[in-house]
Formats: sequence, C-alpha cells, structure tokens
Amino acid sequence: RDFIYVATGMMGVVGAAAAAWPFIDQMRPDAAVRAAGLPIEVDLSAIEPGGTIVVTWRSKPYFIRQLLDDEIAAADTLGEGDMKEYQPAAERIAGPDGAETRNWVIVSATCTHLGCVPNIVDNAPEGWFCPCHGSVFDMVGRILRGPAATNLPLPPYVFADESTLIVGSDQV
Repeated sequence: RDFIYVATGMMGVVGAAAAAWPFIDQMRPDAAVRAAGLPIEVDLSAIEPGGTIVVTWRSKPYFIRQLLDDEIAAADTLGEGDMKEYQPAAERIAGPDGAETRNWVIVSATCTHLGCVPNIVDNAPEGWFCPCHGSVFDMVGRILRGPAATNLPLPPYVFADESTLIVGSDQV
C-alpha cells in the first residue's frame, strides 16, 4: 500500500511538471530574437580602400569604412572648435592588433538626432550627411554641425584577424 501511495504521488509530480513545461518554455525568446543579439563576423577583405559597407547587428545598421591616408590626415586636422563633441580621431580609428596601419572606422549608421540613416559623402573631412535635418559627421563619425548633439556611437567589436571583424563582441 505504501508503494502505491508513493508511486501515485510521483506520477502526480511528473504530470504537473509535464503540464507546466509548455507554459514555462513559451516565456523564453524565440530563436530569431536570440540570434539578433549574437555577434556577427564581417569579412574585411572585400572592402577596398575608401570603401564603405553597411552591416546590421541587433536590427541596427553600422558603417564599416576603410579610410584612405588623406581621409585620416583630414580627420586629424580637425580640432575642438570644429565639432560639437570633441574626441581625438585616433580614438575612433581602429585596426587589428599588431597591424602596421589602423585605418578602419566602425560606427553606428543611425543619426544621433532622430535616428535617420546618414548618406555617405566621401568628401574628406565630411564623411556622412543626414538628409533629414542636416547633421554632418566627419569620416570617423564625429558631429561637425547640425542638430545632432553627439558623435555616432561605436559598437563593441574586435578584430579576429587581419581580414575578419567581429561586431558585437569586445572579447576574442
């Protein structure tokens, strides 16, 4: 008789867990939502010097640009009085560890004013122009003029090697 009580109690526990599992499982985000936050790998070998691509991470666009030497020089000539939020160009230009040159810019492609996507200007030092309200950003994403108050944000990223960038990860 004790065995029947214990077996019946165990079956009740197993049955309650089996009935509750679908309700608990439906609270997890689905695969598309989980994948949207994962880091993405970008092949940099396809980007020519002076070229820009737009990648999407977490449903937001990001510019990845390989700067030319004259664009880097033009960005270096801008001082505190030339922009709203000063930041040295060297802090916004990246490159793989141990590489001879650091000539990559990885910035958000969303204007900090109202969230529009700026156009690529390719006119050093002006790099991006927001057509909606006239904000102008330099080649490294610093705000020069217009209603935007802050620079284009930098996403977390790391260089896996000379030709691979991982956006969305600050660790290798």
